[in-house]
Amino acid sequence: MATKSKKKKRPAGKRPPAPVARAAATLPFYRQRAFLWLAAALIAAVIGALAVVATQGGGGGSTASAGLPDTPDYHSLLVNPTNPRKLVLGTHIGLYVSSDGGRHWRFNALSGYDAMNLARPGGDTIWLAGHEVFKKSSDGGATWSDVRPAGLPSLDIHGFAVDPRNPKTLYAAVAGQALYRSRDGGRSFSLASNQVGGNVMALAVLRDGRILAGDMQQGLLASSDGGASWKQRLRAQVMGLAVNPSDPKRLLATGAGIALSNDAGRTWRSVLDLADGAGPVAWSHSDPQLAYAVGLNRTFYRSADGGKTWSAVG
Repeated sequence: MATKSKKKKRPAGKRPPAPVARAAATLPFYRQRAFLWLAAALIAAVIGALAVVATQGGGGGSTASAGLPDTPDYHSLLVNPTNPRKLVLGTHIGLYVSSDGGRHWRFNALSGYDAMNLARPGGDTIWLAGHEVFKKSSDGGATWSDVRPAGLPSLDIHGFAVDPRNPKTLYAAVAGQALYRSRDGGRSFSLASNQVGGNVMALAVLRDGRILAGDMQQGLLASSDGGASWKQRLRAQVMGLAVNPSDPKRLLATGAGIALSNDAGRTWRSVLDLADGAGPVAWSHSDPQLAYAVGLNRTFYRSADGGKTWSAVG
């Protein structure tokens, strides 16, 4: 997933002082009325701007807006395990949610946190990892706690995945470093591979134990020995990976567009070309024919036939 430099948030401006009554009183009557109308308009504009900041900037606003939120980056995507219309989008500035299949979005939680990775291995457990942030929720995202594991050189985690065979086995690709593995549910990590990891933006573990890594320099790589050796599977920059929950051989990869594999990543074919590229991609667990992807042109896409064809969500 493409990453932009972080923008510093400007502190909310103070409301301008109300006009002094005696200053208006010295003006002719018609100018007094114009003065008061101008003051009212300025105050209304400031209040409106503050409301927008509270809603879009992570203030926990409950208002949903049509289309994808206007944020610096889209990084990760989750589909609710029982309701395919409920989605969570990880962005550069926190989490947004949709309850209508991506038509409308509202800010939800973790203001200011860069949610590059979201993983829900099962039940109510959700992992979140990104730029200097590593968190876990045990209640479906209602609350979050910090994860401070031993063994990682930093918490700048650009790729993250959970082994579907064992939810205590985690993989973290640390930016500029390597690929690390935890076997104790995130309490500690150790080196899994120094051949990949530093440039990995997408990570997935298949049910047969193979690891797929989308490396921005080397393309899509696969390891069948826990990271000891790797083979290139796709010559392309891969920014998102998703494994179908009912058919683990069916995979989706995003980058210059959307690609589909029906043989566990050995071969791929393009199913949607996008000039601006695509980032987060996810399957629905309750409807395995349904998948979603985020276009970097601020368009949200949907497939209802197992990833073969795609259309924009209106």
